[in-house]
Formats: sequence, structure tokens, C-alpha cells
Amino acid sequence: MFTGLGETVQDVKAVRAAKAGKRLVIALGRLVDDAKLGDSICVNGTCLTINELDGDVASFDVISETLRTTTLGSLKVGGRVNLERALRAGDRFGGHMVQGHIDGVGTVDEVAGS
Repeated sequence: MFTGLGETVQDVKAVRAAKAGKRLVIALGRLVDDAKLGDSICVNGTCLTINELDGDVASFDVISETLRTTTLGSLKVGGRVNLERALRAGDRFGGHMVQGHIDGVGTVDEVAGS
């Protein structure tokens, strides 16, 4: 579970082809301090699992369905992403409960104002 409140904004270091989709390589910034393999990280609102950790850089395998139904499919090297660690039992949260799992796809019909 996540709060929906991003903790940091970091860079996409690489986007590589993978067996079932793509591998995203992303700098974790200060989130690396307690990160480990298998941890869930919310990347632009989508729950991903760390499958490789090299220094402060994590790799995430993303399947084609997730790439198609989220903004993750359009990420490029140098792009910036919002990151958030999963909540631990007993953590305070100031946002709202977010799973980071995709339940549906909507269409933006209009963006008004700026």
C-alpha cells in the first residue's frame, strides 16, 4: 500500500527490452537507504518490484500490459519519475490508501485552465 504522496523525483537511467516487456532502470535517490531486492516501489503511481539493485540504481521488469495501460510505456532515458516506498505497518500517512495496481483505463476528454 502507498499514500499517493511521492517521496522523491528521480531519473530513468535506462529502458531495455525484456522477455515480457521492458526493464526500467531508475535512480532511487534517498530511497536507496533502506531499499532491498523484492521491495515494492510506486513509480508514477504504479507498484513495481525491485529485481536488481546496483548502488543507488534499481531495475524493475514491467510487463507489456502495464506498459500499455500506464504512463510507464512512454518513459525514456532521462525522464523524471515520482517514487514512493510502500507503507510499513504502523507508518503514519498523510495521503490516502493507494494500491498502485491497475483496475481500469480512462480517457481524458479535456484539460481546462492552466
